[in-house]
Amino acid sequence: MNNPLLEKFDTAPFSKIKNEHFQPAFLKAMEDARAEIDAITSNSESPTFENTIEALEFSGQQLDRISSVFFNLNSAETNEDIQKIAQEVSPLLSEFSNDITLNEDLFKRIKTVYEQKNAFNLSVEQNTLLDKRYKSFSRNGANLPDEKKKRLREIDTELSKLKLKFGENVLAETNKYEMHLTDETDLEGLPDGAKEAAAQLAKSKDKEGWLITLDYPSYIPFMKYAKNRELRKELSLAFGSKGFHGDELDNQKIVLKIAKLRHERANLLGYETHAHFVLEERMAETPEKVHSFLNELLEKAKPAAEREFKELEDFAKELDGIDRLEKWDGSYYSEKLKQKLFSLDDEQLKPYFKLENVIDGVFNVAEKLFGLQFEEVFDIDKYHEEVKTYRVYDLDKNFISVFYTDFHPRAGKRGGAWMTSFKSQLKKNGENVRPHVSNVCNFTPSTKSKPSLLTFNEVTTLFHEFGHGLHGMLANTTYPSLSGTSVYWDFVELPSQIMENWCYEKEALELFAKHYETGRIIPMELIQKIKDSATFQEGMQTLRQLSFGLLDMAWHGTDPSGITNVKAYETKAFKGTNLYPETAETCMSTAFAHIFQGGYSSGYYSYKWAEVLDADAFAYFKEMGIFNQDVAAKFKEHVLSKGGTENPMVLYKRFRGAEPKVEALLERAGLV
Repeated sequence: MNNPLLEKFDTAPFSKIKNEHFQPAFLKAMEDARAEIDAITSNSESPTFENTIEALEFSGQQLDRISSVFFNLNSAETNEDIQKIAQEVSPLLSEFSNDITLNEDLFKRIKTVYEQKNAFNLSVEQNTLLDKRYKSFSRNGANLPDEKKKRLREIDTELSKLKLKFGENVLAETNKYEMHLTDETDLEGLPDGAKEAAAQLAKSKDKEGWLITLDYPSYIPFMKYAKNRELRKELSLAFGSKGFHGDELDNQKIVLKIAKLRHERANLLGYETHAHFVLEERMAETPEKVHSFLNELLEKAKPAAEREFKELEDFAKELDGIDRLEKWDGSYYSEKLKQKLFSLDDEQLKPYFKLENVIDGVFNVAEKLFGLQFEEVFDIDKYHEEVKTYRVYDLDKNFISVFYTDFHPRAGKRGGAWMTSFKSQLKKNGENVRPHVSNVCNFTPSTKSKPSLLTFNEVTTLFHEFGHGLHGMLANTTYPSLSGTSVYWDFVELPSQIMENWCYEKEALELFAKHYETGRIIPMELIQKIKDSATFQEGMQTLRQLSFGLLDMAWHGTDPSGITNVKAYETKAFKGTNLYPETAETCMSTAFAHIFQGGYSSGYYSYKWAEVLDADAFAYFKEMGIFNQDVAAKFKEHVLSKGGTENPMVLYKRFRGAEPKVEALLERAGLV
């Protein structure tokens, strides 16, 4: 009784929700959704698009809302109780999902509509939905015999638990590690802001001295600036060995299990590997195409990366007599080399990137491009005091979206940065229901003496996640499963990655890059240095991204049944992309949450794939003017508002007039 999750709500009622509300809410919402499915299958009228496909699309909406609230909390503000509930409800949700896709009566009706689609005079969006719905059944076991359906259910239930456990272990490992320093000489080289943050963190835990953790705002400055090589080594090995200690938080067996179960699942459904299954519904289409794409870039990037690495080795030897450059030396000497070559370092830039100014800046860019206005409001419930809430309007004051931001690390939040949503956009009964979108990041927090000042990398991350946010906010489709970011996985990074480009442009930087103390706009020579250094070590960066994509394909594009040693297998996968000496103590796979917890399995290549799209798309903006209204209107119309209603290449060509060219990326990266 009185469960806020089961009442009709617009914005999520966080302050009213208690942990004990979740399980009963999930059970009741699943029961209601099952009743909606039963109503579809027991309909005596012959199947039509409206009484079957559309009815299915709009079923289970309360369950979707409850799921989005719960799983977003599990990512951004979790605790042991929430993690326990997640372990209990995830198998139930997996079972519920299987109950739908393996429901023979429901599939019969869908199949009938699919086979008679030409008789229904469907719109482009309706055709896409029908095709997607039919495939979501046929690709998930609807055509299997009963015995194989049973095994599929078992696999899905087990995978849902394993993925959660993987993420819980990574978060626990991150929270567990602390480097406690009491001698100030150990902090030599560290900027004052990073020192102050470390002292503040120690004080908050009733400790003397300074605390360094594996959270990015603590970890990255230490690796970049700390002179003490032994301490950099200790921190680097701790970061690189998450889930790889042979203890109760070890992820090696989980990695092997996930890879093997995914492969078995793909085989059950008639696919050669998990990658073949996944890529059938991607722009890239096949593992062969992904490999040839990654290898084409590797061919271009590797010679540049090897030249850059040699330059870095020589520099470290000349500066400090370092005979063998190790992983824990990379950031430190790269930063020093960058300072030497460009007289530029992050500490020079940070005063111009106060978090609040950067937020105003990204809002300003969105207004200039897409006519959006952001109004901070204080009447929307939130799950943590650090969260800010906005209502978004167009220039005619039409309501567009609710927008949440949550920007700093804390114990209950997983690492990284992401966009998510609490409510999907859709059109129903003549109403255009607007979305509720959220950006979650882990940026440098403020200290007693300084506000939150972002590194340039954090600035581009904020713009990146905001690009995903715009994709959600500007959605304008009928069906929620085709709305916003519900697109092919290798297309989803285009709106996010294109936004990063504005961070390098004088016209955009002058809108928001103002010194936090003097209000002075960032000097032209600093803007020029940002542009000049944009391709610094781009070969090495590209090689690193390609290595992650190749590791992902190694786990998912071959039969993993013979793999017994995670580390040995990973080392083999990295063979063609390694620059630094191998470290026996570290393993990336055991903390590679993108592919073993998130949705990027057989999809990590999509970051690079989307870079080709974004470089080509931004070249159009550069040609016409970075705030050109016609180009922005086309991007909004054909990319941001259309979601997954049509094939992404069709949408892209409508915007650009042609297919993207890989040359635009190679040129921007300085690799040609």
